[in-house]
Amino acid sequence: MIYRGALHPLTLFLRQAIDGFSAMGFTVLDSPEITTEAHNFDELLIPRNHPARSMQDTFWLKDGRLPRTHTSAYQIPAMVGKKPPVRFIVPGRAFRNEATDATHEIMFMNLEGVAIDEHVTLANLKGTLLQFLQGIYGADTELRFVPSYFPFVEPGLEVYAKLGDRWLEIGGAGMIHPGVLKNMGVNPERYQGFAFGMGIDRLVMLRYGIEDIRLLYNGNLRFLEQFAGATSQNEGQV
Repeated sequence: MIYRGALHPLTLFLRQAIDGFSAMGFTVLDSPEITTEAHNFDELLIPRNHPARSMQDTFWLKDGRLPRTHTSAYQIPAMVGKKPPVRFIVPGRAFRNEATDATHEIMFMNLEGVAIDEHVTLANLKGTLLQFLQGIYGADTELRFVPSYFPFVEPGLEVYAKLGDRWLEIGGAGMIHPGVLKNMGVNPERYQGFAFGMGIDRLVMLRYGIEDIRLLYNGNLRFLEQFAGATSQNEGQV
């Protein structure tokens, strides 16, 4: 018997996400998974005493570098040699030193988005995310921002999407902090920007009805076979 291969559900979703953001003028950037403490923390204004710097959350290499804890670690390197206006997304894996269960893994897929121009507002951020989510989950998808704290954005926001009758947190976002813009070599007196980070694993689980995040990474063939023949427009269901 010849078995037909299948695209992984993460691949299916990322292709759809990339198509959606590309249609809105975002460039897709590749990025290294190993980064420096400066890129991951310092340049993003995350204080030395922040819990995210502790060994409980972060894996450290012997040379002082680390597997990035978020794709925000590429915000500063991405701006080298660039000047606004810019729009880009950074999809990729991130790593956290935490216990695993049905909704948590030490490795997860993240998607960073950044837009910088002279007249960027929170309304632009909301419109961008709403267009993306409605393209995937349907035109009746609603979006809500809740104030929160992230050192590298001001104001900082948690993003919730209404899918069916439930409000679910899908990530963090906000207006890029003037200090981060300076670290990018961008004049905060002239330019503003927004940034968002989404947990792709959770969005994939919602999209396909997957109940355990570990299914996305354990190589279970019975699980993956369900996506044989699926495309970003014709997805498998579990």
